[in-house]
Amino acid sequence: MAAAHLVVITVYDGVELLDVAGPLEVFSTADRLLNGDPPGYRTLVAGPRAGLVRCAGGASIAADVAWEDLPREIGTLVVPGGLRFGAGGVQALVAEPLVGWLAARAARDAARIASVCAGAHLLAAAGLLDGRRATTHWATAAQLAAEHPEVRVEPDAIYVRDEHVWTSAGVSTGIDLALALVAHDHHAELARRVARWLVMYMRRPGGQSQFSELLAYPSATDAQVARLQAWIPGHLTEDLSNDALARRTNLSVRHFSRLFRQQVGVTPAQYVESVRLDAAARQLVHTGNGLKAIANAVGLGSVETFHRLFRERFGVTPAAYRERFTAGEA
Repeated sequence: MAAAHLVVITVYDGVELLDVAGPLEVFSTADRLLNGDPPGYRTLVAGPRAGLVRCAGGASIAADVAWEDLPREIGTLVVPGGLRFGAGGVQALVAEPLVGWLAARAARDAARIASVCAGAHLLAAAGLLDGRRATTHWATAAQLAAEHPEVRVEPDAIYVRDEHVWTSAGVSTGIDLALALVAHDHHAELARRVARWLVMYMRRPGGQSQFSELLAYPSATDAQVARLQAWIPGHLTEDLSNDALARRTNLSVRHFSRLFRQQVGVTPAQYVESVRLDAAARQLVHTGNGLKAIANAVGLGSVETFHRLFRERFGVTPAAYRERFTAGEA
């Protein structure tokens, strides 16, 4: 009888818990649904030592075995990521001991290698992504490209396969990746059954840019700009040009534009467009209004303009967004 496919998920201090738990749940669910016919998956969590490893955010996870004690034949090696938040922004956490182990053993012992989120940085540091296409969390894609120019970074992909090396984007996309691996190993129907069991979507439309920065702008500290930020969402069909907004603040257009960008980080026009698209996205999900009615209601004008701007921002059409995010979708 064929043996179960061995999936090893590496952990280290500072690893993101969902990067580990998401793929682990997919593979274990697939194994239970297969129930041995055919053989499914056997999972091991491997750390710098057997026992508890501290994850980001304070939770702990138990490693079944130390990296050095893993068997010589691994079906799939999954490398989750870790993120460090600081004044300079978000950076990938690179666990050097794991990088050393990966460089020495991954290419030799693992039939397939996969990373979740910033785990791609660990693979790159170990030389496992040289000359390959790869993705990572949108927040660290530029870091990966700058530090490893030999890697062809695809910042908007949910996951990327380059021969036997698979990489996925931020955090929850490790579930998307694991579902794709299950479909590759068995068949798409099993992956769909796993997705249904986990009450999630088999495949999400568009790229990860649709989830990265939806109105992630700061609230202004200047009272005039802050009041304007609060006023704009309720007046989307009015004239929101620079001239009109400057008049509301009793400032010259030039001074207003400079102050707004300084306070919010984008131009007034970019901010207004984002608020309108955010309102349109909410209407797509929470109403049955047609595209023309929504475009008119949020001040985007024609359906053509609405469609173009929405796709540029979210990476999917308004119809695809509605289908994906409509409340109560089965």
